[in-house]
Amino acid sequence: MKVVVVGSINLDLVVQAERFPRVGETMFGTDSKMLPGGKGANQAVAAARLGAEVTVIGCVGKDAYGEIVLKNFEENRVDTSCIRQVSEPTGVAYITIAENDNSIILVQGANACVNRSLIDDYKKQILAADIVIAQCEIPIATIEYLIDFCAENNVCLVLNPAPTPEIAPEYLAKVTFLTPNEIEINQLFKQDAQSVLQEHPNQIIMTYGAKGVRFYDGNKLVEVPSYKVPVVDTTGAGDTFNAAFAVSYAKDHVLEQAINFANLAASKTVQGLGAQSAMPRIEELIEG
Repeated sequence: MKVVVVGSINLDLVVQAERFPRVGETMFGTDSKMLPGGKGANQAVAAARLGAEVTVIGCVGKDAYGEIVLKNFEENRVDTSCIRQVSEPTGVAYITIAENDNSIILVQGANACVNRSLIDDYKKQILAADIVIAQCEIPIATIEYLIDFCAENNVCLVLNPAPTPEIAPEYLAKVTFLTPNEIEINQLFKQDAQSVLQEHPNQIIMTYGAKGVRFYDGNKLVEVPSYKVPVVDTTGAGDTFNAAFAVSYAKDHVLEQAINFANLAASKTVQGLGAQSAMPRIEELIEG
């Protein structure tokens, strides 16, 4: 099974604290780590750990951070042949974890260089994929170009609209699956979530965090419950969900089954610290 991920590649600088600092406040944290990240990279590693043959299309800098993330891809058996090294620095995410939640500041860096020419260079890989995953930490013009290309060539595309993009509704209508959370769906469509789901049957898969997932099957609103587990860090849960959903759907083409599998994988991720470091391997889900 071939998965192509088009998206961001970052190095995450993670700090933990008992609570979030107030504006202007300096306080002590409890731990810090430097971890490979970026929504695109996270989803690629998650898909590879779940047994897919994964190729990443993206950009990193010609710097030490870039070398770290490339090595990490290789260790996770992710194909890096479609990653371009550019003069811009590798993207960085500054993540604070506290109070069972997280806040993130992104510095786009080399991710801004993921442009249309990069898509053109690797159209062959996209056409050969069983499913393509994209997110919105790269230029929206590139996302729109990718959507058009996948739609014109009947390539199954999962778009995770995070961070929430300024994108025309006609582009969203072309993707195979759109996976917003409760906040993102309201920002994208400017109307209540239930109406949006009913207008996009079997296309919009809305995540509710601990409450589970909802979609409209053409006849009724379907709720797929989450797994109740102790939460350590939610940083990579959404990325794991998207990757697991894509892998399962590409394999069996059963929507609710793919969502349930994605919920299971995400529940494993939130029990560990970090994004990629906590992502499960397929053996863990089969055993669990």
